[in-house]
Amino acid sequence: MKSIGVLGGTGPAGMALGKRFAKIGHRVVLGSRDPQRAIEKASEACTEYEELKDLIIGGSNEEAANCDIVVVATPWEGAESTVRGLKSALDGKIVISMVNALLKVGPSLHPYLPPRGSVTAQIQAALPQSKVVGAFHHAPAKELGEIRDDLDCDIMVVADNKDAREEVVALVDQIPGARAIDAGTNVSAGAIESMTAVLININIKYKTRSSIRLSGLEK
Repeated sequence: MKSIGVLGGTGPAGMALGKRFAKIGHRVVLGSRDPQRAIEKASEACTEYEELKDLIIGGSNEEAANCDIVVVATPWEGAESTVRGLKSALDGKIVISMVNALLKVGPSLHPYLPPRGSVTAQIQAALPQSKVVGAFHHAPAKELGEIRDDLDCDIMVVADNKDAREEVVALVDQIPGARAIDAGTNVSAGAIESMTAVLININIKYKTRSSIRLSGLEK
């Protein structure tokens, strides 16, 4: 099993994904700019789910960056600067971005496209020696964190590095109820990230938490 670090692991999405990975047996380090907060969050997770004991711990973002695979779950505004500060630790590793760039405009959320077209591409440019993979953009945080229930969603996975993409596809498929979809290279990342705004606006209108299932695929 892998060690998986989560940068921004005290936020709802990062915390939820960290618990999912720990549930399937990976060792998880929840990273934060405030290590004590991360330690407290990890302790809360182990109290809520006894089966996570010894599998999930809290620490600094630097400690999380030393894991085999690293997830970026920070707010989008700070994602690029966070990974730049950890570049040497992240060189050569798979770095999964689950970050969506969204702006509040009136009552609605709108997608924001960074200069390179996606947060995934921005992170890849900041980490040229890393294998950046986009994934988990559409998984609802609440359901992702309820680890005793299976998920019911497809996870689209993009990366310019084919081997890294296939490794993350295999990782996603370990999660009960999740189905990984190889969505090709980072050229699709902007469209995938932007779709998150649509889902959130639907969720607000219908007071639900929707996710994505693609029809016509057998796997």
